[in-house]
Amino acid sequence: MTGRAARRARNVLLVRLDSMGDVLLTGGAVRAVAAGADRVTMLVAPGQQGTAAMLPGVDEVIGFDAGWVPFEPRPVTHRDLARTARRLRRGRFSAALVFTSFHQSPLPTALLLRMAGVPWIGAICVDYPGSLLDVRHRVADGLPEAERNLSLAVAAGFEPDADGARLAVRRPPPVPGRLGDRPYVVFHPGAAVPARRPSPERSRAMVAALVEDGWTVVVTGGPDEAALTHWIADITDPGGATVDLGGRLGLRELSAVLAGARVVVAPNTGPAHLAAAVGTPIVSLFAPVVPAIAWKPYGVPVITLGDQDAPCRGTRARQCPVPGHPCLDSISPRKVVAAVNTLTTRRQDLTISSPTGAGR
Repeated sequence: MTGRAARRARNVLLVRLDSMGDVLLTGGAVRAVAAGADRVTMLVAPGQQGTAAMLPGVDEVIGFDAGWVPFEPRPVTHRDLARTARRLRRGRFSAALVFTSFHQSPLPTALLLRMAGVPWIGAICVDYPGSLLDVRHRVADGLPEAERNLSLAVAAGFEPDADGARLAVRRPPPVPGRLGDRPYVVFHPGAAVPARRPSPERSRAMVAALVEDGWTVVVTGGPDEAALTHWIADITDPGGATVDLGGRLGLRELSAVLAGARVVVAPNTGPAHLAAAVGTPIVSLFAPVVPAIAWKPYGVPVITLGDQDAPCRGTRARQCPVPGHPCLDSISPRKVVAAVNTLTTRRQDLTISSPTGAGR
């Protein structure tokens, strides 16, 4: 197949080997490919099969632990590569697209796909690919990640749907009955990368300010964040205005809780992108270790808080390199309350970003 002839491929493999948010941000590209193919399979990191299965257009999901992607990789072994190559060969894929972040190379994955007999492969790639890629797509810096992903599908000859790069997931289940009928805000304090989340103390102060303003606040988190969410939600609360759901929700339940919220307050983490996928406005507590233009929630009203010119800007640091974590811990709770109240009264489809430092 030539550069744009992948659109004639009927059985397509799409690869995204990192986190929940990264998988969700391929949603527009997945829908574009699915509209032109008979079958779409996703190859994702262990633990992300459920995320990929929620994307409209995905027919099958395969898990693979790629040693060249995670922050804490396991050793790359011939046995694992050979087993995965055999599994992919059985799929008889006619084409594959490899989605990566700006700092990742698609070439190790492309080599694995060649071992599996995939005849046509496209990827965004800066490095010289030799014969590993049939389409070596290039994009300008500063593109939102959802649009960057969609541009690869377009370069392969697939047409976007009417929603373009917007995120979407299959319809969530009903909101859990335990939340009742009161309007609520979701506060998600955690993030896998420590530099991207506020301190527990600052998160607790933000929740307290929202409760003082009259909001019911639902605090969410994964099983490993249950102690954190319990402490943050455990404020003086005679009216039951905080609900701790840390560690108590599966992915689909979480999507339902996020979909039912008036606003979600969260750092740069997967559940923020899941909130965007279900159409909920977001107050993004965004640490500038990666650029907000690329990684803030996409396609819904967003207010971005945090000093985007902090000294950690663009470092991709996992641990905050600046004493006091000023980019996030200088965000005042009253700014969070003001942002939530702004989003509940401004429902038009736009993105609002605070001026540099204005979220502090």
